[in-house]
Amino acid sequence: MKVLVTGGAGYIGSITVERLIKHGASVVVFDNLYQGHEAAVHPEATFVCGDLADKSAIADTLARHKPDGIMHFASYTLVGESWEKPFLYLRDNIVNGLNLLESAVEHGVRRFILSSTANLFDDPENMPIHETERIVPGSPYGESKNIMERYLHWMDRVYGLRYACLRYFNACGATEERGEHHDPETHLIPLVLEVALGKRDKITIFGDDYNTPDGTCVRDYIHVVDLAEAHILALGALDGGSRKYNLGNGRGFSVKEVIDTARQVTGHAIPAVIGPRRPGDPDVLIAGSDAIVRDLGWQRQYPDLRQIIETAWKWHQAHPDGYSH
Repeated sequence: MKVLVTGGAGYIGSITVERLIKHGASVVVFDNLYQGHEAAVHPEATFVCGDLADKSAIADTLARHKPDGIMHFASYTLVGESWEKPFLYLRDNIVNGLNLLESAVEHGVRRFILSSTANLFDDPENMPIHETERIVPGSPYGESKNIMERYLHWMDRVYGLRYACLRYFNACGATEERGEHHDPETHLIPLVLEVALGKRDKITIFGDDYNTPDGTCVRDYIHVVDLAEAHILALGALDGGSRKYNLGNGRGFSVKEVIDTARQVTGHAIPAVIGPRRPGDPDVLIAGSDAIVRDLGWQRQYPDLRQIIETAWKWHQAHPDGYSH
């Protein structure tokens, strides 16, 4: 199978490309390198530096490479930024995604995987959060993914474009070759590891008075390789019809648990200070994955927090400046 991966120079996209190639797929990466890194692109993948705002670039790429399916990771993805710059998310994410969908239909692509988000569920009635949970987007970013999911519903109805929407919270961990390098970095595990690397003095815990066992927020951390494998499984299952899956670790870990585990893995004290709560942070967020386990036999290879942090630490030690040289 030949797969076009938008955002394939980014964190989750590049590792999904790595796993696709390991499974024998032919891969074309389409990325504008806004947050991605060309050094993260697998050497066996074909790299196209292009922007989804450019409809002709998308059409040329699809016409030249004729992919059997598309995995769509490319988007603006920062929840906090989406509150500050809502049009970047409610316009650009959606218009660019629609450009891709329109070109996919025109070029006969009939398989599409959307990297969606568990930020669709800002006010869950049940925990863990399953696919039957009502959708209440938690930010303009979450809303942009919700709109893309609705577009895909109609692409299936009108054109027979089979799709899977995969919703998840915190991707983490690394492979031997690829890891997490964002600028700015906003994710807890790499921020904690930056303290261990001496790049930060301390880590700030935003609130320790939540209704959780240790007072800090509990979140779902899922290894990026497990996410990549779920995307590949879902792509292979689309002949059986479109689908939506929530992807999670199966349990949550508190901020303090993450920091304590990182101390054990790195052997560094990792000083931590308590800061004020961030607005809108729920006590607990965990995604339930029973459906994809049942339907596709998905198995998490890295469910243990220590394993996750060990893989991330190994990569960050080998690449202390990320993909920068």
